[in-house]
Amino acid sequence: MTAETSQTLDRGLRVLKLLADTDHGLTVTELSNKLGVNRTVVYRLLATLEQHALVRRDLGGRARVGLGVLRLGRQVHPLVREAALPALRSLAEDIGATAHLTLVDGADALAVAVVEPTWTDYHVAYRAGFRHSLDRGAAGRAILAARHQEADGPGYTLTHGELEAGASGAAAPLLGVTGVEGSVGVVMLADAVPERVGPRVVDAAREVAEALR
Repeated sequence: MTAETSQTLDRGLRVLKLLADTDHGLTVTELSNKLGVNRTVVYRLLATLEQHALVRRDLGGRARVGLGVLRLGRQVHPLVREAALPALRSLAEDIGATAHLTLVDGADALAVAVVEPTWTDYHVAYRAGFRHSLDRGAAGRAILAARHQEADGPGYTLTHGELEAGASGAAAPLLGVTGVEGSVGVVMLADAVPERVGPRVVDAAREVAEALR
């Protein structure tokens, strides 16, 4: 810690990071051990974070990330969208298909940025704000594959007809971006995705990830 930083704020942020990294929550004792501070400090940190809905405690006393974090996260979408647009434009023009950036929003996959190609006679209409379950469509399935660390495959996910009849999709997860879980993909009217599209989508996802770091 330097003279210009706040020890209390630093500890509070570390609490949020620790809670974000667990699915089952943490007790005061567990947080105390991980932070290297006494339980009284942890109680004060949790009480303050609870006031802002950034942390909640269940009946068993385990602390978890609160819904306030989701509200803050939604404000990040415009910044993420702006950073991703150059790579999405390049992808849409190169493939001749609608390109999109999709982020996790609760239990859903949410399209936060969409770019349509300018030179095609027709393409799939896909709008920002479109949401679907994570287990349907290439965008959501790519995110789930990354969660399960399925690294033995080609690095991208292909689907057909899961969200729209006659449409095929390809998507690759964003990797190595702290605090952002999502994917980059394309959707096209085709019975199958051309062979070159998958690797190209992986490259675009890498470009977006680099822009967000």
